[in-house]
Amino acid sequence: MRGKRLMTAALGLVLVALLAVPFVAGCGSSSFTIKEGKLLMGSDTAYPPFENMENNKAVGFDVDIAEAIAKKLDLELEVISTAWDGIIPGLKSNKYDIIMSAMTITEDRKKQINFSDPYIDSDQSIAVVTGSPIKDEAGLKDKVVGVQLDTTGQFKAEEIQKAGGLKEIQKFDTILLAFQALEQGKVDAIINDYPVSQYICMTRGNKTTVVANIKTDEQYGIGVNKDNTDLLDKVNDALQEVKDDGTYNEVYMKWFGVEPAE
Repeated sequence: MRGKRLMTAALGLVLVALLAVPFVAGCGSSSFTIKEGKLLMGSDTAYPPFENMENNKAVGFDVDIAEAIAKKLDLELEVISTAWDGIIPGLKSNKYDIIMSAMTITEDRKKQINFSDPYIDSDQSIAVVTGSPIKDEAGLKDKVVGVQLDTTGQFKAEEIQKAGGLKEIQKFDTILLAFQALEQGKVDAIINDYPVSQYICMTRGNKTTVVANIKTDEQYGIGVNKDNTDLLDKVNDALQEVKDDGTYNEVYMKWFGVEPAE
């Protein structure tokens, strides 16, 4: 090693040390490291029904799908709760192996990280307090709109604002804080991913309602570090297996109450 002759005892110590390091699959820049047989997943766990904390445990659609993927890889899933605005930097600094956090695949994000094959479709939506006169995008004119920071909901709101349609955009660290502000009358509406807003409205006593779907044809993907192409391939293979063996449909039904659209 390192061009030096080592004594037998030293070699023994080196071998012990090698056995203690994390398992590495592949070679070169395409390799991926699995620490102690675990698949580490970064997730903003305040975005139900995809990921949320219940009794100090991460639960949700993304969590169940990630657990199924980890099982296919003979690994144990460990969810690392991470604030949304730091989730990509955390992946790039190897804080975790993957991001699974209802993350829309965008061209800007693809410049920073790789994405798996898409695993769910989504659009944007408008949510308001139940009984609000706002019924569609036109109704947002001169209104205060809440969004989660650095999400496609924010980007859509900014697009509408550029066209002169909004009074103000208020940005929140989590979508649950945005809905709290909506219920308290601090914002007039929320622009956010359709399935998430629909779920939140149903589970918070129907105090709020999704009144419009904004077609964007967004798709969520699993984020993987740019230099981890081997892991990306394995995640894609495992995701396809999860779809093929019926697990995906079961998880979808559990969280959304319907079969996924063909």
